Amino acid sequence: MLTQLIQDEEGQTLVEYGLLISLIALVVIGVLTLLGKKIKNTFNKAADDMNATT
Repeated sequence: MLTQLIQDEEGQTLVEYGLLISLIALVVIGVLTLLGKKIKNTFNKAADDMNATT
């Protein structure tokens, strides 16, 4: 039974996926934090341009 637990890698894979997802989430949060104002200004400018044409 102990050797079966040692050879079972299903839990290990799940932990690796969890770490990978959390790393991706941290990168996305960091990028959005750094570029947030630029993205906001771009969308606001596009909305203003669309409102000006109507």
